[in-house]
Amino acid sequence: MDLFQAMSVFVKVVESGSMTAAARECAISTTMVGNHLRALEQRLGVGLLKRTTRRQRLTEFGEAYYQRCTEVLGLVADSEQLAEQTVGEPIGTLRITAPLTFGSERLAPALHGFHQRYPRIRLDVMLSNQRTDLLESGFDAGIRMGTLPSSTRLVARPLQDYTLTICAAPAYLARHGTPQVPEALSQHACLAFAYPAGDDWSTVERKWRLHGVDGEIEVPVSGPLTLNNTAALYQAARSGMGIVMLPDALVEEDLASGRLIALLPEYGLPSRPMHLIYPQDRYRLPKLRAFVDYVLEQWGKPAD
Repeated sequence: MDLFQAMSVFVKVVESGSMTAAARECAISTTMVGNHLRALEQRLGVGLLKRTTRRQRLTEFGEAYYQRCTEVLGLVADSEQLAEQTVGEPIGTLRITAPLTFGSERLAPALHGFHQRYPRIRLDVMLSNQRTDLLESGFDAGIRMGTLPSSTRLVARPLQDYTLTICAAPAYLARHGTPQVPEALSQHACLAFAYPAGDDWSTVERKWRLHGVDGEIEVPVSGPLTLNNTAALYQAARSGMGIVMLPDALVEEDLASGRLIALLPEYGLPSRPMHLIYPQDRYRLPKLRAFVDYVLEQWGKPAD
């Protein structure tokens, strides 16, 4: 048993609230999480968790052991940071989180260039549309879309806005015609993304907003499909099912090849602000400075 890894898994189980959530954060199976916990309990000779079918809670010893584990893991992290600062060269593991679509279509392809420039940095990337707490989850940096809450512990660097395009497959347009004005969208099959409750764009699935020379136009839309997954919505649009509003990061190659056709290009669409965020007290680490500089080089927002 790798004692350090078992302790790390145990801490994740406690902090995430379940073995399933810990497995997801550690990128291992739930079975492996259970194996680590059992091995740790056998080594110690004492139970750490009381488990029932509905919940789990720490034993009295488990509570004390959890506190000691966080101290030990913190000391290890501090030691690694000290080594990185002493060496001065970007080195070590960098944990990053980013939204799904931007992460898969923009960030992932760009990481090859980053790796070539800094081969001694190991990247651990989690793509999710959920806003994971960087400080609690141990991430070094994250890319966030939308309005950011104020924070005194996180630095936010503005990136290029996240933009959208209204488009459809040629097959759909051949059957139903091409809308020439925004109001015509209400007569078409519009495929909608189901934004989670409370999201800045939670109303976009029912009304699309466009900007023209006469100001904003709000068009009620409806259609045969609403999806909460951008990749699935993209595939539905490519099949010719309807008109869709999708991120430029996802459709630019299809627009260039003609697999999708941009509609109403003379009208502007809503965009979302995007930021690179990182803990203020970690910026002194060479590996994080290297990543921040690289991201700003790739997608930094030009000065006005």
